[in-house]
Amino acid sequence: MATAVAHPSKVSMPVASLPGRRYDHAFFSGMALLILVTVFVGFGPTYYLAGVFRAPLPSPIIHLHGAVFSCWILLLVTQTSLVSAGRVDIHRRLGIAGFLLACVMVIVGVWAATDALVREFPPGRDAKAFYIIPMSDMVVFPTLIFFAFRARSNPPAHKRLILVATVSLMTAAIARWPLAMVHRKPPVAHLFSYIFLLMLVAYDLWSTRKIHRATLWAGGFLILVQQISAPISKTQGWHAFASWVQNIAR
Repeated sequence: MATAVAHPSKVSMPVASLPGRRYDHAFFSGMALLILVTVFVGFGPTYYLAGVFRAPLPSPIIHLHGAVFSCWILLLVTQTSLVSAGRVDIHRRLGIAGFLLACVMVIVGVWAATDALVREFPPGRDAKAFYIIPMSDMVVFPTLIFFAFRARSNPPAHKRLILVATVSLMTAAIARWPLAMVHRKPPVAHLFSYIFLLMLVAYDLWSTRKIHRATLWAGGFLILVQQISAPISKTQGWHAFASWVQNIAR
């Protein structure tokens, strides 16, 4: 039996042994905390600092929506912290609960978006066109979570898919920042949220010398869906669909 022997100068460094990979835990934990801060800055004045369930929100479903999505952010911080602490056993058990929570988030997200459509929210804007923003989130998020769940045995892909899925939810928080350039401007908030993607790309290049395939396709999918949603929202077909939803939801 012949045995192929590679010349020492031709041997490439395995991805797992690249020096940057040792910082995976710190990077993803840091990103989770940065997302937590992003959400708190956006929703702090009107939700968290206003007493959460005592906050003057327009309907009970919005309270439920806030609670469920907040649980996801807290779970993300918890899960990355558990991996950093070496408690992968607990991380895996919580992962099943996290997948179920993600399913609930999609249901509640569609429900809350439809409730806003019925209330003609936001005031002074085309509610039917605005409806596509949360609905497009409810396309990107479950798609990436589904593939993240399938990639549980592939940690590098799994954590990148979870991160990008969570980034898809950041527009609402960023659009509530007390900054004139982004406040109530979802298209600009989309662009600001891509900073998270750029940070992930930069980390990939530094730690593995290439952009991870999950980063490429998940980030590309997120950007594609968000950027085509604006022109689609102005079409007659979308307005007809939104009007139909509005009528049956009343």
